[in-house]
Amino acid sequence: MHCKILKSPEEIAALYREFAQFPSLSNASVGPDVTTQYGGKYCNVYTEWSQRDLERNENVKFCRHYIVFHDNGSIVYSGASGNSTEIKGELLCRESPSGALKAVVRESKNSKGEDKQFLEVWNKNRKVKSINLTALEKHGKVYEDDQFGCLEWSHSETHLLYVAEKKRPKTESFFESKAPELISSIVEEEEGMGKPGKTDKTVKGNQFCLYEDWGEGLVNKSVPALCVVDIESGNISVLEGVPDYISPGQAFWSPGDTGVVFTGWWHEPYRLGLKYCTNRRSALFYVDLIEGRCELISEDSKGVFSPRVSPDGCRIVYLSCEVFGPHQQCCRLIMYDWYTKVTSTVIDVVSRQNESNFTGIYTTLLPLFCWSADSQRILFDSPQRSRQDLFVVDVLAGSVTLLTADASLGSWKLLTVNRDLMVASFSTPSCPPCLKVGFLPSAGRERDVTWMSLEDATPIPDIIWEIHSLQPPPEQENAQYPGLDFECILLKPKSVQEKARLPLVVIPHGGPHSVFVVEWMLYSAVLCRMGFAVLLVNYRGSLGFGQDSILSLPGNVGDQDVKDVQFCVKQVLEKEELNSEQVALVGGSHGGFLSCHLIGQYPATYKACVARNPVTNLASMNGITDIPDWCSVEVGAPYSMDNCLDASVWNQMLDKSPIKYVAQVKTPVLLMLGEEDIRVPNKQGVEYYRALKAHGVPVRALWYPGNNHSLSKVDAEADGFMNIVLWLVKHMRL
Repeated sequence: MHCKILKSPEEIAALYREFAQFPSLSNASVGPDVTTQYGGKYCNVYTEWSQRDLERNENVKFCRHYIVFHDNGSIVYSGASGNSTEIKGELLCRESPSGALKAVVRESKNSKGEDKQFLEVWNKNRKVKSINLTALEKHGKVYEDDQFGCLEWSHSETHLLYVAEKKRPKTESFFESKAPELISSIVEEEEGMGKPGKTDKTVKGNQFCLYEDWGEGLVNKSVPALCVVDIESGNISVLEGVPDYISPGQAFWSPGDTGVVFTGWWHEPYRLGLKYCTNRRSALFYVDLIEGRCELISEDSKGVFSPRVSPDGCRIVYLSCEVFGPHQQCCRLIMYDWYTKVTSTVIDVVSRQNESNFTGIYTTLLPLFCWSADSQRILFDSPQRSRQDLFVVDVLAGSVTLLTADASLGSWKLLTVNRDLMVASFSTPSCPPCLKVGFLPSAGRERDVTWMSLEDATPIPDIIWEIHSLQPPPEQENAQYPGLDFECILLKPKSVQEKARLPLVVIPHGGPHSVFVVEWMLYSAVLCRMGFAVLLVNYRGSLGFGQDSILSLPGNVGDQDVKDVQFCVKQVLEKEELNSEQVALVGGSHGGFLSCHLIGQYPATYKACVARNPVTNLASMNGITDIPDWCSVEVGAPYSMDNCLDASVWNQMLDKSPIKYVAQVKTPVLLMLGEEDIRVPNKQGVEYYRALKAHGVPVRALWYPGNNHSLSKVDAEADGFMNIVLWLVKHMRL
């Protein structure tokens, strides 16, 4: 018996609109403790959320405050303080160490529609300083991203540190016409007769110079500069001493405010895409503001990122991984002692899940505040197979303790910890994000943590889910890395007619070194609520299963990962009440690569396919992507920035690409392409589109202006979902 599927476009749109209203948590901070007249203590928890607004076609950011009464070790009472308030124009914000002041970088448009940036300082109920950063022309736009961006108060609360684009010289044409009086003033200034510093010298002929940027998600971010503003005077200075071959970011003040510590990425001989690529060569540096020198304080042959200083100012921890190789890997946690200058490894790379079931650290960023109050422990979240858990690490002993061992199964994300009060987000595939708080117990008793909800979310009762573990058959074992298993997450509608067999939507993740965890996902939840079973596959090579699993995939893409997905599909079709005649694929990026491979290698299995910005031809992608190293590494070839590929590598790229199997494809394909995608440029999709058309395969392409690789703008996301489900309904013959 076939399962009844929601098919009306109006009903599907209404369901999407309902689920799109669930907000997600993006940030949190804990204010200073306040003692009441009766001796009790409370603090304010500030949170930032994001929600899709389909009418305004934008992601709306809003904040909400909560009050937590506590006794320094447990929560006595907690609750929301007032309603939510929309945040407009805020790029960055940070409270001062004492909690008395708040700094905000805000962007707004003037009467001409031009973007202007301001640095504001707030004290209680009033704005005490507003600096027009754009008008001062000391630098370009402020960096607000997670990769480089920062906004850091000095310990004295007299200065602010941030990162902005380095100021570029003004340029003009060789044939620019000027009034005679203007020419005279320029000549005077060039000869030293004008007022010094009144105007910048204009450079002729540089109007059309190429400025490399840092790729997908970091477009127009080319040469970051460390900037310091004196709050009292409003003076801004751009720090000197940073090596010319380094792009600085993730900066903070050193103990005593004597200098600045930052992560520096090498940008010579040229820049590669940096977002989601922790394997770029980088190191920690220290700029001494007194002596004006810059020194290296970490090794310089690794990928180094996310430095965090302890509350007592004695230690800095950071994450480290190998340069090149897989873009995301199992990380080391490294500690640098500020006073002894000794570097030590706190947690090393984990090859396989160890006896305590810990599989390693897989994250691109540590929480901004992640230290315990005693400066002895670090807290972080990380995928562990198909879960996302919270951990605490004793930095001296190197011991790792799972903080969510007795908590609900799902996805836990640490937002912040301050004075041992932890603030976290929790969600599952059937429950939107909710806000949790709890105190970190004393060392040795961490498993006794008690979590309380500050903001609950209502679970979707009609969705059930489970994690399945799979062992590949003997003939599909990896000879170099035998014994690896993998997992999948299966979502099903709870209310199903007796003997009804559900249609199945198979979704392999992108990356390929990424992972699905049991968290809230809008597309999967709506598909399931419509009546589909949804299969999320974490094939070998996914994060969270140990470094061996990651290393097993390069050189085997298009084969090992494809077979893992197909084996997983075959297993769930045999064991679950699913309709083997109604199976479809939906995948993006490397997930699109796998989807296109699967319909070419197993054309009889799939009735419909949706590929979002898919990789279809590694050879043609190599010269136009911001990550050419990815094309080499994933086919098993070494990458060097000064090495031209030989014919054998080009052959490997083509041999491992979905385009190789296009003549065998029979499955109708919907392609969704971002006009501004520079990670997997849309020419990849167009090339596949033309090949399918030439072979008479039903194909449709959607083109999304203003969207990059993620296709995450609100209108593209909503339109994309509607087109996906209507394509599935049509070609799965539901």
